[in-house]
Amino acid sequence: MWLFLVFVAVPLIEIALFIQIGGWLTLWPTLALVVITAVIGTALVRRQGLQVLRDAQRALDELGDPLAPLAHGAMILFAGALLLTPGFLTDAFGFALLIPAVRIALLRWAVRNRIHVTVFGARPGAAGRRPDHARADGEVIDADFRDVTPQGRPENDTPAQPKDSSPWRRGGKQH
Repeated sequence: MWLFLVFVAVPLIEIALFIQIGGWLTLWPTLALVVITAVIGTALVRRQGLQVLRDAQRALDELGDPLAPLAHGAMILFAGALLLTPGFLTDAFGFALLIPAVRIALLRWAVRNRIHVTVFGARPGAAGRRPDHARADGEVIDADFRDVTPQGRPENDTPAQPKDSSPWRRGGKQH
């Protein structure tokens, strides 16, 4: 129901703002302002999107957690959609999402209020419930494992050897 209200309220607010600002600035400056905000917004989204992409790549290269850069990237993508939508209210929200402090505050709010986003490939029903294997500090370690110690090794089971026959290694160097 609230989504329906958003889809009705936002266009009405945008029309009212166009009328108010158009009456104040006249038609052509108002249209120029809409185009200028779209051009500036596109440039900012491109710049910040590339930076977040580099941050995510760096996190993956260092075997770190890429979730924060990916969340920032999703918000920057949403900001780009808002900035390309003609209107002053959507531009204000779009520009606000391009401010890193605003994105951080939104992420903290989402974590504090346990807002979960389900993505393709997620286990059904996993969002919103605490797994049985969650640690006391809230960190979840989800893994499949097999005991390969000598006392836990089944008969005729030898450790698997790497099957990478490619001469190319990480970093593009040939060995």
